[in-house]
Amino acid sequence: MEKVNGGICAAKGFKAAGIHCGIRKNKTKRDLSLIVSDVKAAAAATYTTNLVKGAPITVTKENIADGYAQAVICNSGNANTCNANGIEIAEAMCSLCEQFTGIDATDVVVASTGVIGQPLDLAPIANGMEALVNDLTYDGSLRAAEGIMTTDTRVKEIAYKFNIGGKECTIGGIAKGSGMIHPNMATMLVFITSDVAITPEVLHAVLKADVEDSFNMVSVDGDTSTNDMCCVLANGMAENKVIDSVDSEDCKAFKEALFAVTSYLCRMIARDGEGATRLMEVTVSGAATKAVAKTVAKSVACSSLLKAAIFGADANWGRVLCAIGYSGAELDVNKVGVSFKSKAGTIEVCRNGAGVDFSEEIAKEILLEEEIQILITLDSGDAAATAWGCDLTYDYVKINGDYRT
Repeated sequence: MEKVNGGICAAKGFKAAGIHCGIRKNKTKRDLSLIVSDVKAAAAATYTTNLVKGAPITVTKENIADGYAQAVICNSGNANTCNANGIEIAEAMCSLCEQFTGIDATDVVVASTGVIGQPLDLAPIANGMEALVNDLTYDGSLRAAEGIMTTDTRVKEIAYKFNIGGKECTIGGIAKGSGMIHPNMATMLVFITSDVAITPEVLHAVLKADVEDSFNMVSVDGDTSTNDMCCVLANGMAENKVIDSVDSEDCKAFKEALFAVTSYLCRMIARDGEGATRLMEVTVSGAATKAVAKTVAKSVACSSLLKAAIFGADANWGRVLCAIGYSGAELDVNKVGVSFKSKAGTIEVCRNGAGVDFSEEIAKEILLEEEIQILITLDSGDAAATAWGCDLTYDYVKINGDYRT
């Protein structure tokens, strides 16, 4: 695989756009994005597990029930959730796409992100559609990525080229996510595009499996939102032989490329956690099963006490053991080892479930870096897993204390 520029427009046949239409008060912030494929594409999506779901999710599920879509429209600044006319508004957004692009309204993925429980006025969207469509270009990924951001401080986009059956293929993605991030479709919107030819059934199976190891392994604050969605469109314009089996070598190559995109976006989301100063990457190895490794990794990444310690660059490894202990995973705590690692070095702090002598000064230097790896060994097997999180800072409370105002 080769990392390339272009984000969601890197794959053949995809245009994107992003404008400010007036949903958000800040006129410097884009608040409406559009992604369009030149041809109808295989489509698959995963959604939040929250029982309270945004209206756009209901409409999107209906629109891609046949396994195909050709466009994505998304607004920021308002989640269109818990609104009496939410379904009507989401459907109207799809109809506006049809009116201005000619793409059937039932082939449109619709998404919204922002404040929950506030009515979404359709007028700014309707008034901005002509400008939005006119903004569509084959290099519009950045503008689209900016248009889906809320409290994000960093644009999140990535693309890779790879080979399937002698054909050059491309996959790219954009994401938003900064707060209300927690496993079980962590709080985010993710849009992924590819020119790979693949059946909707296989695409759905691959995405569902990928999310379990990527977006369901991210946590910022323990809150699962109402509008989470990860959607993939694959339009087949790479002209590879259609992937129709999850067990084929071609599908394996696609899986690897997809995970390269999703895991990169996971790191970006965790690194951009609200108020965060450090990325936490928790890697568990030597587990008896994959399930044990994932349970331990997520428990440690979600620990508020550990997240606070990382903010203070305090090598309080006991909080790692504590999170392992209440994770519910079956393991021998007397075999657990823990090390902290960053570009400043690596330091072992626990071996066989007990502390080892280490330099607090060196540990602090390691933990003062922006990206921290927490390495956990269980010495009970060959399974491994990784989870992503961030530190917990004063600014998280400040941001969420006056989020609506």
